[in-house]
Amino acid sequence: MDHLTTLDAGFLEAEDSDRHISLAVGGLSIIEGPMPDFETFAEGIAERITRVPRFTQVLRTHLLDLSPPEWVEHRAFDVSHHIHRAALPHPGDEDALYRFVADVMERRLDRDRPLWECWFIEGLADGQWAILMKMHHCIADGISTMHMISGLSDNGKEASFATEIGAARRGQDGRVGLPKLNLNPLSWVGGAWNLATNAASAASLAFEGALEVTAGILRPAPASSLNGPVSSMRRFSSARVSLDDVAKVRQAFGVTVNDVALAAITGSYRAALVRRGEQPRRNSLRTLVPVSIRSNDAADVADNRVSLMLPFLPVDKDNPEEQLRAVHRRLSKAKASGQREAGGIVVAAANVVPFPFTAWAIRALTKLPQRGVVALATNVPGPRTRMHIMGREVVRVVPVPPIALQLRTGIAILSYADELVFGITGDFDSASDVDDLARGIEQGVEKLVELSRKAPA
Repeated sequence: MDHLTTLDAGFLEAEDSDRHISLAVGGLSIIEGPMPDFETFAEGIAERITRVPRFTQVLRTHLLDLSPPEWVEHRAFDVSHHIHRAALPHPGDEDALYRFVADVMERRLDRDRPLWECWFIEGLADGQWAILMKMHHCIADGISTMHMISGLSDNGKEASFATEIGAARRGQDGRVGLPKLNLNPLSWVGGAWNLATNAASAASLAFEGALEVTAGILRPAPASSLNGPVSSMRRFSSARVSLDDVAKVRQAFGVTVNDVALAAITGSYRAALVRRGEQPRRNSLRTLVPVSIRSNDAADVADNRVSLMLPFLPVDKDNPEEQLRAVHRRLSKAKASGQREAGGIVVAAANVVPFPFTAWAIRALTKLPQRGVVALATNVPGPRTRMHIMGREVVRVVPVPPIALQLRTGIAILSYADELVFGITGDFDSASDVDDLARGIEQGVEKLVELSRKAPA
């Protein structure tokens, strides 16, 4: 049987812990017009979607969680239950589109059917139209989701930025770094010593990281409007910046693309806290930063393969350059501390513990009022070139993250072709300023680009 991993099942438990949340992830593709005939187009897309086994399967659960939920074929599968058509009210502007996206994403998927939906959206301004793909987080993480969405393109799977991340390269070259077979017995002692030393060092690093992650989750953050109960309604917005601009900043300051993105997010959250009358402090914004542990040879696998880091984003600093350098230092420290390794080990270990124990533990933990983490920022590498679907160019792809566990906002960062796109989901009642958050991110990158021009070579 094809069972859910403990991490996959954890997303179901987290959703069950709060009737106000829906743990579905989404990808919004905005496409040049005109829209083709719906019936013909839907038939073609359905054929591509249903190549993925998860999209024709349902979950079968077991009494008392005696074994993990398993994927089984849905005998009454009907693709018309999942492919829908909608039209935006005139003038079909971005506000109307994002209001529709929020409405779709806030509703839970029906667990009696395969856990996905596909919406064709007409009536966008400038003669454009859109496709919104929605699937439950128990099916896939961000990279796997984008891999499936890129499978809708005319070329099949598109070349992705995901192949360049560290975990992907390490998995692809997994044999590199392993000791080669040596027939000289004199070398075995040294090899055994090095292996034991490296194993002890890795265990120590992971233990240190586990302590930091645990402390980050359990230690309450200062009271903030960013953390607390959520309603059942959502808001959505997005920001777009040029990858060329991000590259200029990266090269000028010797940082990563992720550093630049998180620095821009830092500046926007700082402005939000000030706007809300709250004092930004050093420990105000502990942020959940998922880290992929997916290798390139597992790109086609529909599941979740992530660890995490929990850095404080430096909202206490006002200067954009100081924010960028602080983000770089703190992420480097989090990487060196073993947080990523600890998360990966915990996930792997949970899969060998009898499922009833892990299921009950996750259920108990997700019901607790989580106060340590106040924001989510997840980076999802997307296709390197513009996709085409049924001959139409996909001009933009916008990620749509969920919110849960007391987090009132969530930001997903997607690299697509020549853009870096930020999708921002917020609680309708307590995060009404998601548009301001989006504009703050764009302004943050603009400030960093300006500073990069003045930076010494």
